[in-house]
Amino acid sequence: MATVTDTAASTAPGGHAAATAPAQETTDGFHLVIDALKLNGIDTIFGLPGIPITDLTRKAQAAGMRVISFRHEQNAGYAASVAGFMTGKPGICLTVSAPGFLNGLTALANATTNCFPMILVSGSSEREIVDLQQGDYEEMDQLAIARPLCKAAFRVLHAEDIGVGVARAIRAAVSGRPGGVYLDLPAKLFPQAVDAEAGRRSLIKVVDPAPRQIPAPEAVKRALDLLKGAKRPLILLGKGAAYSQADAEIRALVEKTGIPYLPMSMAKGILPDTHPQCASAARSFVLPEADVVVLVGARLNWLLSHGKGKTWGGKSSKEWGNQRFIQVDISPQEADSNVRIDSPVVGDIGSCVSALLAGIGAGWPKPPAEWLDAVAERKNKNVAKMAETLAKNPVPMNFHSALNVVRDIVKANPDAILVNEGANALDFTRSIVDMYKPRKRLDVGTWGVMGIGMGFSVAAAVVGGGPVIAIEGDSAFGFSGMEVETICRYDLPVCVVILNNNGVYRGDEKNPTGGKDPSPLVFVKGARYEKLMEAFGGVGVQATTPAELRAAMEEALRSRRPTLINAVIDEGAGTESGRITALNPTAKKK
Repeated sequence: MATVTDTAASTAPGGHAAATAPAQETTDGFHLVIDALKLNGIDTIFGLPGIPITDLTRKAQAAGMRVISFRHEQNAGYAASVAGFMTGKPGICLTVSAPGFLNGLTALANATTNCFPMILVSGSSEREIVDLQQGDYEEMDQLAIARPLCKAAFRVLHAEDIGVGVARAIRAAVSGRPGGVYLDLPAKLFPQAVDAEAGRRSLIKVVDPAPRQIPAPEAVKRALDLLKGAKRPLILLGKGAAYSQADAEIRALVEKTGIPYLPMSMAKGILPDTHPQCASAARSFVLPEADVVVLVGARLNWLLSHGKGKTWGGKSSKEWGNQRFIQVDISPQEADSNVRIDSPVVGDIGSCVSALLAGIGAGWPKPPAEWLDAVAERKNKNVAKMAETLAKNPVPMNFHSALNVVRDIVKANPDAILVNEGANALDFTRSIVDMYKPRKRLDVGTWGVMGIGMGFSVAAAVVGGGPVIAIEGDSAFGFSGMEVETICRYDLPVCVVILNNNGVYRGDEKNPTGGKDPSPLVFVKGARYEKLMEAFGGVGVQATTPAELRAAMEEALRSRRPTLINAVIDEGAGTESGRITALNPTAKKK
């Protein structure tokens, strides 16, 4: 613990100096915040310095913490959130007050929605001024604003309470269903001085912040009984399964039962996408045909059509509902949120899957051959069709020919972390590029939010330590593109590939009036995005053919230098809204 030494002297009656009092060691709010984080194994802060937290960033770096400073708080927040997903420890985002806090708030809400453990720490104005609305610098009741958008929100007013505040934030972020937490630190908290020993005693090392939650034996038995009687079973893995890091247990469950499995986007790689039981290539077949579906860390939200409709075998509410669901989730409130859950298994995923495995003996029946053969037939047909498409070499490139290169690069570099965002760039990458290891694919998640790309890439490089490949739509890149300076400043091994078709969805739309202004969906033609990376000392490459793209990506991974590849593709490639056109009321009418 860093300390400040005070000395005290007094003058005795008659003007004679009395004995000097013993020096007293003190510490302050700055150091208590840093010490509280370090005590709990948190060694990295993502943020943006400014009043009133500038000195906190300086002191944190001086204390040996890694402080990654961004150009915009929202990107720092996205970095902190995905660091939490990757490590299981809350990622820390540090911002200034009011506007900076609001910029970070989007990432905090996104973390809560996606169940990523994150703590947004913001400096703020003093309570007595805020409550009387006296017009302080960047005055805002930040705690009240944050509270509806996160799991928990706390404010610390006294330095001796910093240890409690940090401990409560950590426990709230990672216990149960993980999520975002807000920690409010008013400006005058930081210079508050306290006795060093008292300060040390006030800090808390959180014990077992995310305790195991063991499922009830009767719940496990009910699930196994239902599963044993299934004729067309399916296991569906969500990003909660990836977060759990119960990789060996999940693989054992899949392989011992012989059940086909379908990974959601960020669950890809828990088992390799090339695994014989992977049904990704037959997704549209297995979802409506399965009679018993085991949801492992997956929610029946919009990404799975809420468990209803054509996706699940029915055109109306009268036709769907015949499927039966087993749901493994840490939150009991998740069951029945959209459809009836016949067998909820509540607990942490590792414990739940282990309990299911314990009940699966050597004589466990494999799924009927008719089901496995039908899945394999549809899968092989779709894989062959995709192979034909990927083998084409159109001029100019399209999404398929460009991503065929990315597919090969990722296969050759399975430890690289793939970051992915966009509309068509997201959809095509998800279906074309196979993943081989868990938590190596990071993307837009539950909200489908644009702008995660560069923040996720920075965190992936800082936390993961290895190379990062970011596949970006040109529209998506615009939300966080300035962070390529951050990538260069910290010399991170990030290779950004922009699939550039000159616009949102596509770049060939015209102004219907024939006027001078371009369509709202069209960008500058022939934009040279690679020059942006060059401006900050990185490597910029324009690629117009698959061969050029392949050479540039291979060199980026070999050199580990910050690289941006402007992959120019057909501006007519892509569809409006990608694969969520049904959610776009305008697109439906076309």
